Amino acid sequence: MDSDSVGRYRSDAGADALYDVIIIGGGPAGLSAAIYAGRSSLKALVIERGAYGGTPFQTGEIENYPGGIAGETGAEFAARISAHADRFGVEKVSGEVAAVNLIGPVKDVLLGDKTYSGRTIIIATGSEPAKLGVPGETEFAGLGVSYCAVCDGPFFSGLPVFVVGGGDSAVEEALYLAKFAREVTIIHRRDTFRAARSIVEKAERDPKIRFLLDTVVTNLGGESLLTKIETENVKTGERGEIAAKEGENFGVFIFAGQSAHTEMFSPFVDTNDHGYIYADEEMRTNIPGVFAAGDVRVKKLRQIVTAAADGAIAAINAEKYILENGE
Repeated sequence: MDSDSVGRYRSDAGADALYDVIIIGGGPAGLSAAIYAGRSSLKALVIERGAYGGTPFQTGEIENYPGGIAGETGAEFAARISAHADRFGVEKVSGEVAAVNLIGPVKDVLLGDKTYSGRTIIIATGSEPAKLGVPGETEFAGLGVSYCAVCDGPFFSGLPVFVVGGGDSAVEEALYLAKFAREVTIIHRRDTFRAARSIVEKAERDPKIRFLLDTVVTNLGGESLLTKIETENVKTGERGEIAAKEGENFGVFIFAGQSAHTEMFSPFVDTNDHGYIYADEEMRTNIPGVFAAGDVRVKKLRQIVTAAADGAIAAINAEKYILENGE
């Protein structure tokens, strides 16, 4: 069956919501898959519960994507790849997937009161910020606690902010926040960083950025807004408290890693202890016709460029699956 036959096969299916491929997740992996699926004349649907573009939408600037536009924000980048998918006639639906059934030649995705069916599924749901799990974190979410610098950084213009974490995201976002904040303190539980040395050196040269190392946050407090951070030195056990100046508040931006929320998929596909999906280099999971792409799968490097590559591979192999298993 050639590519044109795939198009005829899908048209003759006779179901309003039967797709060649359903892509769950509209980040770089999902949109890349959509571009490749649409370009192959597959009937493709992308389901996204938030903003199309995924994690990059929340990033201040994209500096390490090949061919990226200098000075382009994450939101602009996200809009550009989303529009690229639109050019190939890919359908999009917004909403939270309630349940899936991934067994059989046709897989079902329940969204609200509608069920969408697909010959193949690409899971590209990405990952979400991990929580510290300390008292006050939930209570002050949106009132000083944030997981998105580009979303909330401007609210703290002229105020002190604290960044918790030691990876690339933490240090990069600290640099971004320094554009707005009076000063930025990076709180890290170790005395060395997991972030690339070049990024750390850039932060060290920024006069607004200081470091509080070997330290963890143990409590977040205040009244209506966040005004207090309690800390502990992991080596000495010494406890400390950071309080905002009278009449001020501050922000705490948490970048303590990511976690995959794949509970609805785990009864079907194999995952590791952190919920990340096992998929081979062809993006195939243990379920025929079900693929995983991007940050949601077990992998060593979670970057936009690797997510986009995963999405392309997944879409190509979804088409191959349809060709091999079509009537």
